Amino acid sequence: MGYRYIGAKSRLLGQILPVIHDLVGDNAHVADLMCGTSAVSTALRQAGYQVTANDLMTYSYHHARVSLLFTAVPEFRGIADFIDAFLPKFADAMFPLSPYERALKALESVPGEKGYFWREFSAEGRPRNADAPRNYFVPDNARRIDGMRKWVRQLHCSGRLNDLEHSLLLHDLIMGANDVANIAGTYGHYMAHIAGRAKDPIRLTPTQLVILNDPGKHRVMQGYAEDIAGQIECDLCYIDPPYMKRQYAANYHILETLAREDEPEAIGVSGLRPWRDQYSNFCTRTRIQESFRRIFSQMQCDHFLVSYSEDGLLSLDEIQDLFGKFGPVEVRTLSNKRFKSNNSDLAPSITEYLIHLKKA
Repeated sequence: MGYRYIGAKSRLLGQILPVIHDLVGDNAHVADLMCGTSAVSTALRQAGYQVTANDLMTYSYHHARVSLLFTAVPEFRGIADFIDAFLPKFADAMFPLSPYERALKALESVPGEKGYFWREFSAEGRPRNADAPRNYFVPDNARRIDGMRKWVRQLHCSGRLNDLEHSLLLHDLIMGANDVANIAGTYGHYMAHIAGRAKDPIRLTPTQLVILNDPGKHRVMQGYAEDIAGQIECDLCYIDPPYMKRQYAANYHILETLAREDEPEAIGVSGLRPWRDQYSNFCTRTRIQESFRRIFSQMQCDHFLVSYSEDGLLSLDEIQDLFGKFGPVEVRTLSNKRFKSNNSDLAPSITEYLIHLKKA
């Protein structure tokens, strides 16, 4: 299925990368300051750039590590005993599996448990802070998620799963859970009745890893863009900020819980985790401009390339006026498919802007 994230830029890579090349040429250092799914970071790495990726969300941090840091195929040597214990006997019968595929098959096969996800996010659960069950997952999938996340955490904490392998298994678990979540688009709320692929059993699908011999070339960071900016020196900074009031921390709270491997208090009908520690100023009209100012003034970078939308909290005129205080501004217009979480009357396409600031 792939990512179900607001504003993912996969469809626009063919338009974004040529602009970056025109501005800084080959082999430059590019920062992807709000990397999200890491679609842009991955494409930059494949094109030979040095990449620094950052995001506030923990699930994005793991996505970026998987996209940027693998220089060899993972062997999962430290969990050979776990794989032998849980790998279905028929799994290798038809054709040999790679160590990575064997690890995923074994993880898929661990016993389910009536744990946190089953209690808080399934139709059979009894949430602690709600009067009725939350219908995010069918009960069997919720139990299986609880079983898998327990083993991933234990294997990592015991030192048998290294940090990069840990990020990969969390990434795959997040993607698998995302595929069978009973949601219309985001996790702001669940659907009343189980629909479509939410009825399917959860599966862990091997990620198509980018394996390049570039150890130490790339960096993955996690934090507020405004705070991280002063720690980065690069040739070009690509910024894809939130456009609207919808906070990612609230709309993707379940994925964040998977990524953090914790069991936070699930609050209210939607079961939101406490998320104010990941509140984005870019979702608040009164704070966006100051956040941009901090990034432009603190980062050691000559070129900034910002994706923005006609639906954004700031108008294009406001953006140009703000950016123009730091140097010459050029705007390109792009067309993209609109993200819709329901059958709304919004137009199917949306105008997006690619705004280049050459810092004076």
